[in-house]
Amino acid sequence: MLGTSLTRQHENLREVIQSYYQLTKPRIIPLLLITTAAGMWLASDGQVDPILLLVTLVGGTLAAASAQVLNCIYDRDIDYEMLRTRHRPIPSGKVQPRDALLFAIALAILSFTLLTVFANLLSALLALSGIIFYMLIYTHILKRHTAQNIVIGGAAGAIPALVGWAAVTGELSWAPWLLFIIVFLWTPPHFWALALMIHEDYAKVGIPMLPVVAGEEVTVRQIWYYTLLVVPTSLLLIYPLGESGVVYGIVAILLGSIFIKKAWLLLQEPKDNQLARSMFKYSILYMMLLCTGIVVDSLPMTREITATVAENSQVLIQTISTVLEQVSINLV
Repeated sequence: MLGTSLTRQHENLREVIQSYYQLTKPRIIPLLLITTAAGMWLASDGQVDPILLLVTLVGGTLAAASAQVLNCIYDRDIDYEMLRTRHRPIPSGKVQPRDALLFAIALAILSFTLLTVFANLLSALLALSGIIFYMLIYTHILKRHTAQNIVIGGAAGAIPALVGWAAVTGELSWAPWLLFIIVFLWTPPHFWALALMIHEDYAKVGIPMLPVVAGEEVTVRQIWYYTLLVVPTSLLLIYPLGESGVVYGIVAILLGSIFIKKAWLLLQEPKDNQLARSMFKYSILYMMLLCTGIVVDSLPMTREITATVAENSQVLIQTISTVLEQVSINLV
């Protein structure tokens, strides 16, 4: 394939390091890590062991980086064809596919070892399953063959939430699976908003993303449906599971209202790239702040404050009721 096996000498070690760093697509990883952190705080009732947190986040980073490097190797042909990806390390000839593969394997082994030794085997296996699912199911089977690629493939991006919970508890329950579902449902509106912006690139290389196959109107309608699903689903952490409280509820409702509004605006103007860009950027902010809300809500200090406020409110309500009752009696 033209452009996928070029050789180029690096001027210095710094360029080599930078090229391998770019292979990991570092801008994607923080969003995966914040869902991992949310799972950990939720599992530990806001009292996460700092060493375990560090180990799990590093292990998760290595696993995500490995998956992204493997993706760069597999997609090097289409990366060369698309203008926005042509300058990535492999299509530009800065890194050879064989070297990238060794790098990805090393990252995966480090991740598995670190999580197994310092966390537990379940978290390590989940992180490894994320790599396998992303490459085998999404990149190899789905991405080039179905417009539903990102819907099913979104499970790979939701696995870090399970890794975080498992690292703390060594098992899985309803709460981490609900967090998994929230991320899973969030992925289509997030990624399809991006796909709307760059659908011409996908069409050029024959990737059947939904905007390419079905058009903008169908895509924004699907974005609208998934947004309407993810917002109420996020509230299930409060009821019936009872894992999160008032602070998270306020955050989830506020963020969700804005998310729905942006999806609605895009539904009215399917071809407006600025609205698609706004939806895409906000979707990132939504997930980051939602997970931050989970973390803050789980802190013992937050729980104490909300409990005190609730208790004082109850006393205040009882006092007002008593006063009103006395006034009513006196008036009679």
